[in-house]
Amino acid sequence: MRTAFLTIRDRLDRMGVLLSGLCVVHCVIGLVIVSLFGLGGGALLAPVIHEAGLIMAIVIGFVSLGFGVVRHGRPGPLIIGACGIALMAAAIAVGHGLSEALLTIAGVALVATAHIRNLHKAY
Repeated sequence: MRTAFLTIRDRLDRMGVLLSGLCVVHCVIGLVIVSLFGLGGGALLAPVIHEAGLIMAIVIGFVSLGFGVVRHGRPGPLIIGACGIALMAAAIAVGHGLSEALLTIAGVALVATAHIRNLHKAY
């Protein structure tokens, strides 16, 4: 049972890192395509994409990082991840543009860092 729990937590942390990376790619490519070519603004910058990403970050982040606190007894990764999620939430509030992208990228960088720290504490 313990091994299965640890495997699930590790997979959630890895998924968190992957989703963070995809989010950065989405932000950068979205900004470049919309800014340079004026294409795809409606689809690439749709609020539903950002809201869904934030919901996934909250669920995966708090579940996997919370499990990490329980296992390691160190709240650091959870605190770092929570700060990243707060930046991502702020990005939704500011609207589309450079400030949104910068807040999102900073937020996902913190969330990814938290997941990586959580994974390293596992071994």
